[in-house]
Amino acid sequence: MPNPLISKFVFYLEHERNFSVHTVRCYATDLAHFAAFLLGDKASADAAMSDGFSDRLRRITPLDLRAYLGDLRRADYSRATIARKIATLRSFYKFLARQGEVPSNPVKVIRTPRQEKRLPKFLSPAEVERLLATPNGQDLLSLRDAAMLEVLYSSGIRVSELVGLNLEDVDTIGEVARVSGKGRRQRLAPLGSFALRALNRYLASRAKSAVRDTEAVFVNRHGARLSARSVRRKLAKYLAAAGLDPHASPHTLRHSFATHMLERGADLRAVQEMLGHRSLSTTQIYTHVTASRMKEIYEAAHPRAN
Repeated sequence: MPNPLISKFVFYLEHERNFSVHTVRCYATDLAHFAAFLLGDKASADAAMSDGFSDRLRRITPLDLRAYLGDLRRADYSRATIARKIATLRSFYKFLARQGEVPSNPVKVIRTPRQEKRLPKFLSPAEVERLLATPNGQDLLSLRDAAMLEVLYSSGIRVSELVGLNLEDVDTIGEVARVSGKGRRQRLAPLGSFALRALNRYLASRAKSAVRDTEAVFVNRHGARLSARSVRRKLAKYLAAAGLDPHASPHTLRHSFATHMLERGADLRAVQEMLGHRSLSTTQIYTHVTASRMKEIYEAAHPRAN
């Protein structure tokens, strides 16, 4: 059972910030990890519920936070994970400060570890074509998988947005889907002709079958809404069948969508809107990808490049 202060913060994330279940779970897990560090290995879990522990959370000092940072480094956590955990604490104490639980945010003085810049992994257009051609059966599940992959690549939506699609969200005439993104912000995602054809074939076959979830677009073999985990598992299967890296994820298709759009001259702000990014700087990482690809092509093709 979580501490009352942590519970109040989690409630705020769920009901005021409208964060997804997955994001809220990540915040709660990070705070539970921090609580375990403060309590020590020998402390009982019930101690985290006590008023005394709430007081301990209120009395956090920069020294405590630096000790926690040191503990994370000794445990060999990656820079990205450490940065995320510090960001969680920063948000938590910012919330407590606004609630009057602490006089100020003690995490403000802690510098987030500099992260290594990693470019997103993506598939080439030829690799995407191989992947999309792999589910070629005519049974309901094969048609579903073909539509699922086509929609992911055609629209660049997240896997959580894909499995959250309802039939009423899909406008085959307008060639768009209404998706609910992070913070439950809604946007329209484009559906290309290949995705629409695959989707219509799947929905026509689905109409002949009994399904339990009559609202969901993508359902499993039992007729219930498909889970994000199932999508990842199916994608890994088709990647392996196509001779591609089976560790690529649905997000790899999202990266591929953005990269291919920019390589073919799409406007950066238009891609930002399609991806549902709040900040243009988040989308700009794909300009680094296309720039590095351009340099490779230039060095390989130009007679005086090297």
